[in-house]
Amino acid sequence: MMRLFARTPIAFFVLMIFIYPAKSGADEPFYKGKTITILAGTGAGNVYDLYARLFARHLSKYIPGNPDIIVQNMPGAASMIAANHLYQLSKPDGLTIGAIFPALYFDQLVGRSEVQFDWSKFIWLGSPVKSEHLFYMRADAPYKSIHDIVKTSNPPKCGATGTASTAYYIPKLLDQTIGTDFDVILGYKTGTDIDLAVERGEVICRAFTITAFFAREPFFTWMKKKFVRILVQSGKKRDRRIPDVPTIFELMDQYKTDDAGRRLANLVLAGGEFGRPYVLPPNTPADRVRIIREAFAKTIQDEAAITDGKQKQLEFDPSSAESLETLAKEVVSQPPEIVARMKKLLTK
Repeated sequence: MMRLFARTPIAFFVLMIFIYPAKSGADEPFYKGKTITILAGTGAGNVYDLYARLFARHLSKYIPGNPDIIVQNMPGAASMIAANHLYQLSKPDGLTIGAIFPALYFDQLVGRSEVQFDWSKFIWLGSPVKSEHLFYMRADAPYKSIHDIVKTSNPPKCGATGTASTAYYIPKLLDQTIGTDFDVILGYKTGTDIDLAVERGEVICRAFTITAFFAREPFFTWMKKKFVRILVQSGKKRDRRIPDVPTIFELMDQYKTDDAGRRLANLVLAGGEFGRPYVLPPNTPADRVRIIREAFAKTIQDEAAITDGKQKQLEFDPSSAESLETLAKEVVSQPPEIVARMKKLLTK
């Protein structure tokens, strides 16, 4: 009996050597030593890219294990290339986050063959900002207001990256709701390419976010030199920075747009509610979704991240994961008559 008692502490000690390392390994955070990639559907330097890099700097501190975070740019087709890649090719392991355009649901709604995702099945993390839009035109163009474009028989040429980009759908929405006639040239790789084309005179107009216009060059210089004028904005109320510019809703009142046109406008401009959305691929494990969603929500409220954003002229007006998830299901569930109007809007 004394001999068995004497051996027991040794046996216990040996057993603990095997148990404790295993338990320690099991408790180690999944993200420790890992790298998260933010797949940005735009080129470097674009405001979408600037937000992605801001998250890359601040998100990790709210993720157990503090993983490294990098940004990979995958521009093209108004971020559809990135969205397709995320949905079809990225492993649903919580290590790849997509930063994609907010209006890709257009292409799904009208049944475009190149769409390889279901908008409603992305796992939504939220958006740092809602995105209202403006439409600018070279100041030396003969059109001094949107009313001049309604009257002209010579359609102004605008540039766009793809049909899900603001640069395409805003002018086309104006065509359907107030009677303009724009010639939108597709195929530019990035918004910067369009701006360069405007400087060359290849095209004379572009629509994109108000945030981006007031955040970076060449727009600071353009405003100083009065190179462009802003003709329209998309919000239901005028932005404080462009108080003299009419909204699409004001123009629809002036031109007595019918109910179907207004419903189409509400569907199209829902893209502004999506803002600059961040998503995970479907089937990402629920525990990792919870971790990333919580980290995303905390980062948006983080004082250091907000200060960092302000230094780069980036705004914060966040939307939650839950609100975007609900909106995503709504926008892809439309009656046939609205889908028909959307198809007309997206027909080149």
